[in-house]
Amino acid sequence: MNRRDWIKACSAVALLAASPWAAAAERIKRIGKTQAFDYAWLKGEARSLAANPFDVPSEKLPQGLEKLDWDQYQAIRYRDAHALWDAPDSYFRAKFFHLGLFFKTPVHLYEVVEGQAQEIAYDPAMFDYGKSGVAGGKLPGDLGFAGFRLNYDGDWTRDVVAFLGASYFRAVGGSLQYGMSARGLAIDCGMDRAEEFPRFAKFWLVRPSPKAPVSEVYALLDSASITGAYRFALAPGKIFRMDVDAALYPRKAIERLGIAPLTSMFQFGENDRRVSNDWRPEIHDSDGLILHTGAGEWIWRPLVNPATRRFNAFQDENPRGFGLFQRDTDFDHYQDDGAFYDRRPSVWIEPKAGWGKGSVQLVELSTPDETFDNIVAFWNPAEPPQAGQELLYGYRMSWGSGLPQGPDLARVVATRTGLGGIVGKPRPYPSWRFTVDFAGGDLSMLAADAKVEAAIQVSRGKTEIVSARPLASVGGYRAQFDIKDVQGTEPVDLRLFLKIGSRALSETWLYQWNPPA
Repeated sequence: MNRRDWIKACSAVALLAASPWAAAAERIKRIGKTQAFDYAWLKGEARSLAANPFDVPSEKLPQGLEKLDWDQYQAIRYRDAHALWDAPDSYFRAKFFHLGLFFKTPVHLYEVVEGQAQEIAYDPAMFDYGKSGVAGGKLPGDLGFAGFRLNYDGDWTRDVVAFLGASYFRAVGGSLQYGMSARGLAIDCGMDRAEEFPRFAKFWLVRPSPKAPVSEVYALLDSASITGAYRFALAPGKIFRMDVDAALYPRKAIERLGIAPLTSMFQFGENDRRVSNDWRPEIHDSDGLILHTGAGEWIWRPLVNPATRRFNAFQDENPRGFGLFQRDTDFDHYQDDGAFYDRRPSVWIEPKAGWGKGSVQLVELSTPDETFDNIVAFWNPAEPPQAGQELLYGYRMSWGSGLPQGPDLARVVATRTGLGGIVGKPRPYPSWRFTVDFAGGDLSMLAADAKVEAAIQVSRGKTEIVSARPLASVGGYRAQFDIKDVQGTEPVDLRLFLKIGSRALSETWLYQWNPPA
């Protein structure tokens, strides 16, 4: 080494020692050599992996972790002093999840600094095992992690995004309240056979620039049917925005591929009280599916908790967006001061480019209580993927309350159903009533004698007692109708919007009703 190189090397060591990152770096061990990393390399890695048979990961946990219950697992805490990027000028800190409970397959975590990646080593010293009953010192040194979470902008207690389990992740908006989840990919969801759950096997966490408001994360997805390379640009805020790029490489043909899948819970609400034996008026993370079609139509589809599995596909071409929303944010409608369902975030998916022909698909499963996610929504391309293809998707996810952009139309604010007919008069035949409240748009500006109509379509039966009238309590209108003469118990599809003449005043309300036996 010549004198000039020696001076440069000494200067680099001195700068590292003086860097605010140095102390944090010393507390987190690394293993293996550094390796050049970028998204092109990761896509090549995923493509190469897809050319080989799937290596089924082990789910065998060490003794002491395999039988943890929920409370024991929650007792394992990550030590703040071991947070990645614990530096004064960093807006982000990363903390890691321990293996245990449902999380039995280790993931590999890497830090990327100036284009060079190195694996982060598991160390029991990172964790406080508290009352979990786990003896951290007896765990193997190569145990690995279950996932990670990020803290943001000085709040080092509450995390804003977490990646944990299979390809699941979730984030918070301005309410700082977790709710529904998203996934990297869904395979054969809602079919008569077992669903396949791809997993993020490796993550690369890019060290953020000083005071940078965006964090970059990369992930390698793997499963029996497909591999994938993912890039996430994470921007926390009142609306948490994620820019997602996915490059997918099928190992074999896939019958039902789910792009940008969203997972939520709906037990009961004002429109569906089939399982309403709880003291709280409503229990759900989301209350509706919202669609912005390629043709420009806005659609609202209230969710239900069906007695049996329900599957719907909404055909489209180049959709402009879709999401699962929690529109009802009134605490009085939930009365839950622990779970705070009124604060649960909505999630909106907006494709970056045309996705072609396909459908937004909605799977609704039966759930006995709020501990089970029973709602899934995703985009399904019309052409099933084949082995050897490269499939590229890009989209923006927005987590929080409200839409990044919305229609200049009235929107549905409540759906209620019940016995039809006229109160106080005999009911010579069975009928069922639907009451749909709309607010926003131009409704509050209409004259008192405006000729507002409820445009209704039903797939079976006949409608009667149809009305559309002002509703001062919401500054909008209430549409109401009964349906009768329905034969059989097969689902009935309903469609409704408000109009004056040929001009639509509202988004389109869709519903699927199961007539009682």
